[in-house]
Amino acid sequence: MLLRRHFNFFISTRLQTRLRPFIMSLKTIAVCDESELQDGQMKQVDFEEVGKVVLYRLNDTIHATSAFCTHYGAPLAKGVLTADGRVVCPWHGACFSICTGDIEDAPAPTAIHSFKARVVDGKINVTADPSLTLKSNMSRSPKLLSTGVAGSGKSVVIIGGGSATFHAIESLREHGYSGNITILSQEKHPPIDRTKLSKALITDSSKLEWRTAADLKIKYGTTLRTGVTVTSVDTSSKLVVFDGGKESISYETLILAMGGTPRRLPISGSDLGNVYTFRSIEDSKCVDAAAQEGKRMVVIGSSFIGMELVVAVAKRGLASIDVIGMEEHPFQNLLGKEVGQSLQKYHESQGVKFHLGTQVEKIIPSESDPSLAAGVVVNGQTLPADFIIMGVGVAPATEFLKQSGFQLEKDGGIKVDQYLKVPGQDNVYAVGDIAWYPQQNTGESRRIEHWNVAGNHGRAVGKTIAGNPQPFAKVPVFWSAQGQQLRYCGLGADYDDIIIHGNTDEMKFIAYYVHRGEVVAVSSMQNDPVVSKASELLRLGLMPSPAELKGGKSLLSIDISTASAERHVESV
Repeated sequence: MLLRRHFNFFISTRLQTRLRPFIMSLKTIAVCDESELQDGQMKQVDFEEVGKVVLYRLNDTIHATSAFCTHYGAPLAKGVLTADGRVVCPWHGACFSICTGDIEDAPAPTAIHSFKARVVDGKINVTADPSLTLKSNMSRSPKLLSTGVAGSGKSVVIIGGGSATFHAIESLREHGYSGNITILSQEKHPPIDRTKLSKALITDSSKLEWRTAADLKIKYGTTLRTGVTVTSVDTSSKLVVFDGGKESISYETLILAMGGTPRRLPISGSDLGNVYTFRSIEDSKCVDAAAQEGKRMVVIGSSFIGMELVVAVAKRGLASIDVIGMEEHPFQNLLGKEVGQSLQKYHESQGVKFHLGTQVEKIIPSESDPSLAAGVVVNGQTLPADFIIMGVGVAPATEFLKQSGFQLEKDGGIKVDQYLKVPGQDNVYAVGDIAWYPQQNTGESRRIEHWNVAGNHGRAVGKTIAGNPQPFAKVPVFWSAQGQQLRYCGLGADYDDIIIHGNTDEMKFIAYYVHRGEVVAVSSMQNDPVVSKASELLRLGLMPSPAELKGGKSLLSIDISTASAERHVESV
């Protein structure tokens, strides 16, 4: 008996010693008066001298989380709070649960911290580890219900290594999928933040990886096969064949996430050595090496990839930057003439010369080295070039599926149902750039090449495969660096009217895109968090009418965070 008491005391002492650092690290601090936080409000407060916490009040419940978005560090208190417990980043549409800190929407790569909050004597008290309230510790490791280490005999194979793949892995493990996960990727590195390639010309993949190969293996129980080219899929025997038929792998569930392949115009000279398309780390290395002081750059295509690269190299002292586009103004088809014209004026002020409303005739080789391009011919005029960017869009990377029993759309995409499942195929899903998926309100199928769409596809399909079917119903969001940050949400490609608030020439505006009497998309510059608010209004069916907007109504004045808004959320 005495020996048992000594043993129990020893165990208790050891346990307290191990737990003491964690227990002692928690502090409870009165951060503000309860009266400072009304229903539907959020507020950033100090925690000790250097920490930050965001408080939220929904009805009579107060929640607290860390203060910064885990995507690019935006202050969450400047974002949007909804009655169903979501906080949306003001910059890029990332979304978190205020109750748990868990990710609700991409592009957030990690969750935020959730802290205990309660009211004591009229003060809001927050209990937290002070170190977790620092911006340097804004990310929380995901709560993985499974790591797949033990295995279950099940298996998911993912073809592709982009945003959809990364988020699918996270979602599968977060929701308890315990089977094997294998990634077959053409790229030579784990999934990266591809958006930074065209915006910043980063050339080191390790600086862009969402998870290292070691983390994917050890923490997520994932087998990553890089530099792999898939050549066919045998759906009858459930085999993926790659490397020219030399290898194959069986699957129980297959996720097609191959993304897109950059297009090249079918013109003379398009395959010359210094004519670059842009999508990968290797492309970024080529452009970074070419875009040196005194060099001449020609960009074919006046949309986002090409124009982001123009911004990325504009301060490098190039001798000339010429942009060729088919539209009257850059971005005009999507953003409208007025916005496109203003963005064109900005780029022209930075020394960019546009050749618009035209097409490229041919690319001419250099006389001294016929393997390289020396210029681009437009309307009989030759634009001299030391290197050329061909930013003319991408095609779904589905060529290998043509002989594998898949029904492809005219553009090479794959039609899926509301669960992103390929009809007529057993346990096959298609996500990201290749997927024609039904839209939330209309049910019509569209293929959308947005980073956030691919990420949210991955999150939804992971949850479905893990056993909790998740219909996909997200509002598309994207952003672009164009002197100022351009934000956009919705589906405005078929707009028939545009309502503009603000001054586009100052690149400080909100543009509402109208189709058949309804606002279907919103873009903005220097008006955060308007687009984040718009994405939630579109999700909830609360977007104002064009007449209200023409009358001056502001999106930020619309209540989506109090008890009255919650009743509407529940009704939809």
